[in-house]
Amino acid sequence: MKTTLTDQTFYSEVNKYIHDEKSLALIKKAHDYACQKHEGQLRKSGEPYFVHLLSVAYELARLKAGPRTICAGFLHDCMEDQGVSKEELISEFDEEIFFMVEAVTKIGDIKFKDEKEYQAANHRKILLAMAKDIRVVLIKLCDRLHNMRTLEFQSREKQKKIATETLEVYAPIAHRLGIGEIEHELEDLSFYYLHTEEYEEIVHLLNNKKSERDKQINAMIKEISKILADNKIEFRIFGRSKDIYSIYKKMQTKHKRFDEILDLLAIRIITKTELNCYEVLGFIHATYHPIPGRFKDYIAMPKVNMYQSLHTTIIGSDGRIYEVQIRTEEMDEIAEKGVAAHWSYKEGVNYSAKKEQKEIQKELAWLKDFEDDYSDDPSEYMSSVTHDVFNANIYVMTPKGRVIDLVQGATPIDFAYRVHTEVGHQTIGAFVNGVLVPLNTPLKTGDVVELKTSKNSEPSEDWLKFVKTTHAKNKIRSYLQKKENEKREKLIEQGENMFKEDLKRRGLNPSDYQDHKKLEEVYKYFQLSSYNEMMYAIACKSLSLAAIAERLIKQKKSEFTEDIIAKITEKTKTHRKSQDISKTGVTVGGLNSMKTELAPCCAPIYGDEIVGYVTKGRGIKVHRVDCPNVSKDRARLIEAHWDEAARGLQKYEAHIKIVAKDRNFLLTDLVTCISQYKANLMAVNSSVNQENLLATTKMTIVVDDIEHLKVIMANLKKVESVLEVERVIK
Repeated sequence: MKTTLTDQTFYSEVNKYIHDEKSLALIKKAHDYACQKHEGQLRKSGEPYFVHLLSVAYELARLKAGPRTICAGFLHDCMEDQGVSKEELISEFDEEIFFMVEAVTKIGDIKFKDEKEYQAANHRKILLAMAKDIRVVLIKLCDRLHNMRTLEFQSREKQKKIATETLEVYAPIAHRLGIGEIEHELEDLSFYYLHTEEYEEIVHLLNNKKSERDKQINAMIKEISKILADNKIEFRIFGRSKDIYSIYKKMQTKHKRFDEILDLLAIRIITKTELNCYEVLGFIHATYHPIPGRFKDYIAMPKVNMYQSLHTTIIGSDGRIYEVQIRTEEMDEIAEKGVAAHWSYKEGVNYSAKKEQKEIQKELAWLKDFEDDYSDDPSEYMSSVTHDVFNANIYVMTPKGRVIDLVQGATPIDFAYRVHTEVGHQTIGAFVNGVLVPLNTPLKTGDVVELKTSKNSEPSEDWLKFVKTTHAKNKIRSYLQKKENEKREKLIEQGENMFKEDLKRRGLNPSDYQDHKKLEEVYKYFQLSSYNEMMYAIACKSLSLAAIAERLIKQKKSEFTEDIIAKITEKTKTHRKSQDISKTGVTVGGLNSMKTELAPCCAPIYGDEIVGYVTKGRGIKVHRVDCPNVSKDRARLIEAHWDEAARGLQKYEAHIKIVAKDRNFLLTDLVTCISQYKANLMAVNSSVNQENLLATTKMTIVVDDIEHLKVIMANLKKVESVLEVERVIK
C-alpha cells in the first residue's frame, strides 16, 4: 500500500506561506471537523476516508491556496456523504466556504434520463460556479487528482469511466487554467487506464533510450551553458522529460513513429528577466541552426492561460534536433501552476478573495464563456463547451491586442461573436492583418482581426454554413428565430386583416367571427393546429377564403347561416373569375389568352406600380408606370397588377447606379453589402471620372420584390463615400 500522507507533512506545507494564527486556527477547525464527520468511513483502498480529504487539502496548499479554500478542500464531501446541512456549514464556518463546498457537491435528487446526462449536469454546475469563483475548480482538480492516483482500487469498468471523464473534462480545465503539473499527471494517469498497452510501450521506448538520450542532452547542456556563461548571463538549465500522453497524441495526430518526434530531446533554460530570454535566444540562434517554422514567441503573445515562454527547435552540433524553451522563473512557475501561481494566497490585511477573483476574471476573460447561454440541456452544454473552449487551439488578436482563442477553421464571424453578440450581429466585413477578406476566411494563430460593422446589418442564414463555433451558431440561430417569429406574427396579423376586410366587402360584421372556437372545426379540417396557423396560411396564400367557405357550407352551426355562406362563396368565385394569373405573377383583366411578359427596359419588380402594353403580335409587355417607353401610345395601355398568389414564386432583376467618391476597396465593400442581404449579383460595370474622382458603378442584381430592393439600396447608401444610389432604366 502507498505511503499515507500525514498531518505533519500537510501542516509543513501550509506553514511555508500561512503564518497568522487566525487563518491557521480556521484550517485546524476544518481539519478536525472533517475528521469527526467522516469517522469510520473507509475508501475502496481500506484507508480511512479522511486520508482523501487531507490529500486534497495538501494539494491545495502546494498551490498556495488561501485558508478558506483549504477549509473547503477538507469539507468538500461532508454535505454529499455525511448529510451536513447548509445551515450547519454556514454556522460552523461561513457562506464563502459553504458556496465552494456546495459548488463541488454532486447534484442530488433531480431525475435524469441516464448516467451521461447526470454527469453532464454535474460538470455544468462546476463550470458555472468556476466562472464566478476560480477556487471551486481548484478544489475539484485536486479532488480528481487524488482520485486518479488511487484509481487502482476501483473496478475496471469504473476505471475506464473515470479516466475518460478526466481526459475529456478535467485535464482540459487544468490546461485552460495553465496548471501544467496537474494537467499532465491527469493525462498520463487517464492514458494508463484507458490504453494500458500503448502506455507501457511508450514507457518501454523511453526507458530503452534513456541513457543515450541523457548523454546527448547533457552534452548539449554543457555547450549551451558555456555560451551563456561566456556572455555573463545568469541562468539555470536542465533537460526536460516529455509527458507520455503528449508523445502518444503526437504519434496519433501527426502519424509519426516514436523516433520521429522532434522534441523528445528537450532543454529548458530559466533566466532572470524577459530581456535575458531574448538574449539567450539570440546566442543560441547565432550558434546553432534553427529549424524554420518552429519558433514561437509566447512572451510577446501569451496564451490565454497566461503561459509565457520562447520555443525554438535547433539542430545541435551533433546533428540531432533539440527543442529549447526559454523563460523566467516567474514564467516557469506560472507554466506549472498557472492561475494558482499568479494569484497564490498572499498573507496580510490587503488580501481579498473578492478582489483576487475580479483580477482573475479580468485576465482570464474566457472564463465568462462557461456562463454563456449554450443550452439549458446539460449534455448539449457540455458538448458545446468541449468543442468551443477545450478544443480551442488558435490565438488571434483584436487591434488593441486582446487575445481571443478559437477552434481550428474559425472565421471572422466566429471571432466577432466571441468579442460581443451585438458585434457579431452587425458585422459586414473584416480586415485580417490589414487586408479585407471574405467573412468565411479561416483564421490562423497570430492574425490581427479588425471588424467592420453596421447598426443596420443583421446575421445571414448563410453564415451557418461556415461558422465553426457552437457559440456563434447558437447566437445566429437565436437571432434568425426571433426574426422569423416577428415575421410570423406580422403575417398572422396580416391574415386577420385580410379575413376581416373580406368579410366587410361582403357586408358582414367581422366582430361576429372573433370567437376563435367558431373556426376550430375549419382549421382542424385543413390539418392546422390553431386559429393563428389558419391566419398565417391565409396571409401566405396557402389557404384561400374560397376553400374556407366551402368547408363552412358543410358545417351545421347556427353561427354560420346558409345565406351568409352563399354570399361568401359567390363573391369569392366572382372575384377569382376576373383574374388572369400569368407566369410573370401579373394579373391582366379580361385578356386570359394573351402572352404576358415583363419588359426588360424598366425590369418591373413585384410591388412596383405597373401597366400593360399591348404589342403587335408579341402579347402584353408589362412596364413600370414611370417607364418612358409606355408614354408614346396611351391607347395600347391596359390595367395590370401583381397577383398576391404569385408572391415569392420567382426572382426579379433590378438595375441600379451608384455614385461614390473613389477609394480603395470601394467595389469590394459594395459587393459585400449586396451579398449580406442575399441578393445575387448578375453584372457589374464601374468607371472613374479622373477629373472629379467620382466612381460610377452600374449593377444588375436579383431580388425578391421591391421591399427587398429598397433595403439593399438603403444600405448601399450607408457604405463609406457613397453619394447616390438610384434605380435606372436599362
